[in-house]
Amino acid sequence: MENNLVFGEKIDGLDYEIREGVYAVIFNSAKDKIAAVRTTRGHYFLPGGGIENSETFEECLSREVLEETGYEVLIGRYIGKVMRYFLSTKREPILSDGYFYLAQFLNNVQEPIDDDHYLEWVDVERIEELFFHDHQILAVKEGLKI
Repeated sequence: MENNLVFGEKIDGLDYEIREGVYAVIFNSAKDKIAAVRTTRGHYFLPGGGIENSETFEECLSREVLEETGYEVLIGRYIGKVMRYFLSTKREPILSDGYFYLAQFLNNVQEPIDDDHYLEWVDVERIEELFFHDHQILAVKEGLKI
Protein backbone atom coordinates (compact mmCIF):
# COMPACT_ATOMS: atom_id res chain seq x y z
CA MET A 1 0.00 0.00 0.00
CA GLU A 2 1.35 3.39 -0.93
CA ASN A 3 2.27 5.54 2.06
CA ASN A 4 1.14 8.82 0.52
CA LEU A 5 -2.55 8.06 -0.06
CA VAL A 6 -4.95 10.66 1.33
CA PHE A 7 -8.74 10.30 1.49
CA GLY A 8 -11.32 12.96 2.14
CA GLU A 9 -11.44 16.58 1.13
CA LYS A 10 -9.31 19.25 2.74
CA ILE A 11 -11.51 22.30 3.22
CA ASP A 12 -9.64 25.57 2.75
CA GLY A 13 -9.54 27.81 5.80
CA LEU A 14 -9.87 25.01 8.37
CA ASP A 15 -7.05 24.24 10.78
CA TYR A 16 -6.80 20.45 10.85
CA GLU A 17 -5.60 18.65 13.95
CA ILE A 18 -3.28 15.80 12.94
CA ARG A 19 -4.09 12.62 14.86
CA GLU A 20 -1.55 9.83 14.53
CA GLY A 21 -3.12 6.46 15.18
CA VAL A 22 -2.37 2.78 14.84
CA TYR A 23 -5.01 0.23 13.83
CA ALA A 24 -5.34 -3.55 13.76
CA VAL A 25 -6.70 -5.50 10.80
CA ILE A 26 -7.85 -8.75 12.42
CA PHE A 27 -9.51 -11.43 10.29
CA ASN A 28 -11.15 -14.66 11.36
CA SER A 29 -9.46 -17.86 10.11
CA ALA A 30 -11.52 -17.95 6.90
CA LYS A 31 -10.73 -14.25 6.17
CA ASP A 32 -14.42 -13.60 5.51
CA LYS A 33 -14.98 -11.57 8.70
CA ILE A 34 -13.09 -8.61 10.17
CA ALA A 35 -12.96 -7.53 13.81
CA ALA A 36 -14.60 -4.14 14.19
CA VAL A 37 -15.42 -1.83 17.06
CA ARG A 38 -18.97 -0.46 16.93
CA THR A 39 -19.74 2.67 18.91
CA THR A 40 -23.05 3.46 20.55
CA ARG A 41 -23.65 5.88 17.65
CA GLY A 42 -23.52 2.93 15.26
CA HIS A 43 -20.17 3.78 13.65
CA TYR A 44 -17.74 0.97 12.83
CA PHE A 45 -13.98 1.30 13.11
CA LEU A 46 -10.92 -0.92 13.16
CA PRO A 47 -9.62 -1.55 16.69
CA GLY A 48 -6.90 0.94 17.54
CA GLY A 49 -6.47 4.62 18.15
CA GLY A 50 -4.27 7.55 18.95
CA ILE A 51 -0.64 7.42 20.00
CA GLU A 52 -0.11 8.81 23.50
CA ASN A 53 3.07 10.47 24.76
CA SER A 54 6.16 8.56 23.58
CA GLU A 55 4.44 5.24 22.79
CA THR A 56 5.78 3.11 19.97
CA PHE A 57 3.28 2.00 17.31
CA GLU A 58 3.24 -1.48 18.85
CA GLU A 59 2.66 -0.16 22.40
CA CYS A 60 -0.17 2.06 21.17
CA LEU A 61 -1.85 -0.73 19.24
CA SER A 62 -1.59 -3.20 22.12
CA ARG A 63 -3.05 -0.66 24.59
CA GLU A 64 -5.86 0.49 22.29
CA VAL A 65 -6.96 -3.04 21.33
CA LEU A 66 -6.97 -4.05 25.00
CA GLU A 67 -8.99 -0.97 26.02
CA GLU A 68 -11.53 -1.38 23.21
CA THR A 69 -11.92 -5.17 23.11
CA GLY A 70 -10.42 -6.66 26.29
CA TYR A 71 -8.04 -8.80 24.20
CA GLU A 72 -4.29 -8.98 24.10
CA VAL A 73 -3.07 -8.85 20.52
CA LEU A 74 -0.26 -10.36 18.48
CA ILE A 75 0.92 -7.70 16.03
CA GLY A 76 1.91 -9.00 12.62
CA ARG A 77 2.92 -7.53 9.30
CA TYR A 78 2.79 -3.80 8.63
CA ILE A 79 0.20 -3.01 5.94
CA GLY A 80 0.92 0.68 5.40
CA LYS A 81 0.06 4.27 6.17
CA VAL A 82 -2.97 6.15 4.85
CA MET A 83 -4.42 9.53 5.80
CA ARG A 84 -7.96 10.92 5.80
CA TYR A 85 -9.37 14.43 6.15
CA PHE A 86 -12.73 14.53 7.92
CA LEU A 87 -14.91 16.45 10.34
CA SER A 88 -15.50 14.72 13.66
CA THR A 89 -18.98 14.23 15.11
CA LYS A 90 -18.29 17.49 16.99
CA ARG A 91 -17.45 19.15 13.63
CA GLU A 92 -13.73 19.39 14.45
CA PRO A 93 -11.43 19.28 11.39
CA ILE A 94 -9.12 16.27 11.74
CA LEU A 95 -6.43 14.69 9.59
CA SER A 96 -6.23 11.05 10.62
CA ASP A 97 -2.69 9.79 10.03
CA GLY A 98 -3.26 6.03 10.23
CA TYR A 99 -0.75 3.20 10.43
CA PHE A 100 -2.19 -0.27 9.83
CA TYR A 101 -0.99 -3.72 10.91
CA LEU A 102 -2.28 -7.23 10.49
CA ALA A 103 -2.89 -8.71 13.94
CA GLN A 104 -4.46 -11.62 15.80
CA PHE A 105 -6.37 -11.74 19.04
CA LEU A 106 -4.67 -13.66 21.83
CA ASN A 107 -6.21 -13.94 25.29
CA ASN A 108 -9.33 -12.17 26.51
CA VAL A 109 -7.93 -10.74 29.76
CA GLN A 110 -10.44 -8.09 30.80
CA GLU A 111 -13.69 -6.36 30.00
CA PRO A 112 -13.30 -3.47 27.52
CA ILE A 113 -12.51 -0.19 29.27
CA ASP A 114 -14.35 1.92 26.69
CA ASP A 115 -18.01 1.49 27.64
CA ASP A 116 -19.26 2.81 24.31
CA HIS A 117 -17.26 0.36 22.16
CA TYR A 118 -18.44 -3.13 21.24
CA LEU A 119 -16.43 -5.79 19.44
CA GLU A 120 -18.26 -7.23 16.43
CA TRP A 121 -17.24 -9.56 13.63
CA VAL A 122 -18.34 -7.96 10.35
CA ASP A 123 -18.65 -9.69 6.98
CA VAL A 124 -15.78 -8.41 4.84
CA GLU A 125 -18.25 -7.76 1.99
CA ARG A 126 -20.03 -5.18 4.19
CA ILE A 127 -17.06 -2.99 5.14
CA GLU A 128 -17.81 -0.33 2.53
CA GLU A 129 -21.36 0.16 3.83
CA LEU A 130 -20.48 -0.04 7.54
CA PHE A 131 -17.04 1.44 8.18
CA PHE A 132 -16.83 5.16 8.94
CA HIS A 133 -13.34 5.77 7.49
CA ASP A 134 -12.33 5.17 3.87
CA HIS A 135 -8.69 4.68 4.79
CA GLN A 136 -9.65 1.85 7.15
CA ILE A 137 -11.64 0.19 4.35
CA LEU A 138 -8.55 0.34 2.13
CA ALA A 139 -6.40 -1.18 4.89
CA VAL A 140 -8.81 -4.14 5.18
CA LYS A 141 -8.72 -4.67 1.40
CA GLU A 142 -4.92 -4.53 1.41
CA GLY A 143 -4.80 -6.92 4.35
CA LEU A 144 -6.83 -9.45 2.37
CA LYS A 145 -4.10 -9.51 -0.29
CA ILE A 146 -1.39 -10.52 2.20
